[in-house]
Amino acid sequence: MACDSNNSLFKVASLGSGSKGNATLISAGDTHLLIDCGFTVKETLNRFGNVDFDSKKLTAILVTHEHQDHIKGAGALSRRLQIPVYTTQGTVLSNKLGDCEINLISPTNKFVIKNAKVESFSVPHDAREPCQFVIQYGAKRLAVVSDLGSVTQPIIDKLRSCHSLLLEMNHDYEMLMTSVYPYSLKQRVGGKLGHLNNHQSLDLLKQLDFEQLECVIATHLSEQNNCPKLVGNLLSDVFMDTKVNYHIASQAEGIGWICLN
Repeated sequence: MACDSNNSLFKVASLGSGSKGNATLISAGDTHLLIDCGFTVKETLNRFGNVDFDSKKLTAILVTHEHQDHIKGAGALSRRLQIPVYTTQGTVLSNKLGDCEINLISPTNKFVIKNAKVESFSVPHDAREPCQFVIQYGAKRLAVVSDLGSVTQPIIDKLRSCHSLLLEMNHDYEMLMTSVYPYSLKQRVGGKLGHLNNHQSLDLLKQLDFEQLECVIATHLSEQNNCPKLVGNLLSDVFMDTKVNYHIASQAEGIGWICLN
């Protein structure tokens, strides 16, 4: 359900999602979190404007891992707004954040940022110490799951308690394998430490409780090796005769505010 940018509900917006940059904005009452910042500060501020968000209200930045499409502007934005970055030691050791306020977390951590309860969880990806996050506000739980090449049982168990989900649907496997990508890149993207393909994500979804699940946002679609229409058709089939709402975030525009409560 779309919602107004000025109310104080639990809500989420994607500033953009894909190989050229990722950033997810989550508001939990007066707590405002940015998960990843894969754009320059200038571009991030422009995209805040697209969803009518005042950057001065941002509480903290959570960084999942050190790849440029997730970390590019995080350190600089932290310094500009004088807010902390929450991330793992492995991500810090990449030296891509620079001199900013850092709160170290483990890949399996529980902590509180003002009104929001945060849980990090480990994912299989070719980064130093990657993690993803569950954000809880009141009784509602939102998971952000991207940049993983395979799905583990602990990940499924974590997601079963969630009401909303941003889920990577990076590529169609056949499109990837027949693309112009070099073989080494095909192996990386399609490997166990790469990115989820459409059917891996669908298999994950089918293991969740559709009576509890309310909203799914497909993210990190490859512009070369996937198609929003294809993803939409796949999600339509999975959620037929359910109450689950689904959306697709784009690289250029992300997706506007979605209410979660």
